[in-house]
Amino acid sequence: MDKNKGIGIISINSKGVGFITPHIDDGHRGLTPPSKFQKDRDKDIMVSPEKLNTAFPGDEVGFEITGKNRFDRVEGKVTSIIKRARTTFVGILEKAQNGFYLIADDKRVYVDILIPQNLISENLQPKAQADFKAQIEITDWKGTEGHPIAKILSVLGPKGNNDVEMHSIVLEKGFDIGFPDEVVAEAHTLEKTEKPIRADEIAGRRDMRGATTFTIDPIDAKDFDDAISYNELSENADEVEIGVHIADVSYYVRPGTALDKEAYKRAFSVYLVDRTIPMLPEVLSNDLCSLNPQTDKLAFSSIFKMKKSTGEVTSSWFGRTIINSNKRFSYEEAQEVIDRGSASPSDGAKFQPDLLALRDVARKLREKKFENGAIDFETEEVKFRLDENGKPIEVYKKQRLETHKLVEEYMLLSNRQVAEFIFKSIENKNGAASIYRIHDVPQTDKIHELALFLKAMGYDLPVKDGKGGNGSISAKDINALLKEIAGKPEESLIKTATIRSMSKAIYSPANIGHFGLAFEYYTHFTSPIRRYADLLVHRILQNILVGGKISQDEFARYKRMADQCSEREVKAAEAERTSIKLKQVEYMSERVGQIFEGTISGVTEWGMYVEEKNTKCEGMIKIRDMTDDFYQHDEKRYALVGQKNKKVYSLGDVVKFKVTGADVERKSLDYVLAI
Repeated sequence: MDKNKGIGIISINSKGVGFITPHIDDGHRGLTPPSKFQKDRDKDIMVSPEKLNTAFPGDEVGFEITGKNRFDRVEGKVTSIIKRARTTFVGILEKAQNGFYLIADDKRVYVDILIPQNLISENLQPKAQADFKAQIEITDWKGTEGHPIAKILSVLGPKGNNDVEMHSIVLEKGFDIGFPDEVVAEAHTLEKTEKPIRADEIAGRRDMRGATTFTIDPIDAKDFDDAISYNELSENADEVEIGVHIADVSYYVRPGTALDKEAYKRAFSVYLVDRTIPMLPEVLSNDLCSLNPQTDKLAFSSIFKMKKSTGEVTSSWFGRTIINSNKRFSYEEAQEVIDRGSASPSDGAKFQPDLLALRDVARKLREKKFENGAIDFETEEVKFRLDENGKPIEVYKKQRLETHKLVEEYMLLSNRQVAEFIFKSIENKNGAASIYRIHDVPQTDKIHELALFLKAMGYDLPVKDGKGGNGSISAKDINALLKEIAGKPEESLIKTATIRSMSKAIYSPANIGHFGLAFEYYTHFTSPIRRYADLLVHRILQNILVGGKISQDEFARYKRMADQCSEREVKAAEAERTSIKLKQVEYMSERVGQIFEGTISGVTEWGMYVEEKNTKCEGMIKIRDMTDDFYQHDEKRYALVGQKNKKVYSLGDVVKFKVTGADVERKSLDYVLAI
């Protein structure tokens, strides 16, 4: 095969420049697609816009290397489109001479898409209007000249409308708002046939209805995946029984059903600023499966005997149970009970002793986790208060309470204990596999880049060189850095840069452990209402518990399913971030002309990004608008430097700025320095 030709996956940036990651030749299996999560951009083949040959982001393409540019970067051209990553797009309609153009929301789509009048169905013609948003499907694009041809699948409504914009985000990321009729019918059939719970099903489960049990969730939560129970053991004052009870979705959603196929397709619930797009129909997610209070519910449980003094697990039990939650707490209400106890007006005050005991054990678990090398990556999140039209009237930082940490520790405990049990149950069975949540050690070049970045910021990150100059870093050193920056203006920036230098956590049938959490075994077990991987793990665990057969072709099947879950996770996270960015831009669009304070979060040759300190709204100060001097980009110092006055604007610096523009369609903000 010609070494200058090959096949790969192309990504394209907002400037229309492509980067092809070649398929990997691993010998006996031939060419395999590159990992979507471990790409090396420096080894990719750069493709200029005029040589894309109709390629869109994510397409599998044939390519030919054409040489190197003046920066010694390998360049090439797309010679063929082997497989399209997608053919449907969302965007804004603009009137054309005979039909419409669609301006795609995805700014990596570098060409307008033509919708001829004859491809607009009769029922959609009255709805199709300029400045309305639509979802289209490309039907033809034969050459590099002209535009892709498409038909309209649906007209969403006028741009700028909150529901339309949220619907657009969901569709753009490949999710659906509603469910197919067949899925809805199955869900309603389950509602009729599985309520109330059958006596024979209850008889086959461990009955935990007598244990003190409660859920702790966000105040606006409607589905309850998990509950925690607490029980003192009279025979040993230092030993307690703590149960982590998870909605038994696997009982209701069986393999091969329409419900299961749709859940696998979605793989995740999507959490936008103002709504949730569930993985399962609401009759399941909010009712049948949800661990609602004072109601008998089917659960899949991890029950631990633990020492209060150390947090050590002395024994564990896994299996199907029936529970009845005594109380539905919000995080804030549970925190109030912990802090105030009987002085609280809440009817949950009687559970203060149980919550205090659970808090104390959780603290032990947390201490031990960090002692073992887990990285403390707590980052700030923002929330919005919206008016009746969905417009943001307040942006504020989400408060991180001890009750958040309490729940988190017990979910981590259950996840790692289940992972270890599954791994040790199947490790000697040839071909057996499961789904693990893995986090690889950071890549060498990423760690060196982070160390250089931190040095420019005035911090030292010790990087150890191993054989062949491979850089490595310990979690202890990362935690020391995070402790050093705590409370400083650059804290959020450095945390973000450090997180980006890490490998991405993904799903895999091969267990390599979790670097960030410092766990040898880890999986996702505790959220099957909103994550398909957890549902898979429930099925795998149940199969092991009943002594089921383990087939020889599991690994390949689970690899496909793990990849699907990992890919959908990325899209769900992108949808969430896009909805947040949209609301941040909308918020600042009402504050043009106002002055704020923020931190320089990025520096480029065309300007610097600044993040407002309270709302985390990030905007660009263009270098051309810095009129007091001529500024140049100092790449090594991550700074802009004035040529006359030598004024330096560096990453992490605190500056005052004025909002000068807000582009809601592009989700971008323009700032200028306020001196």
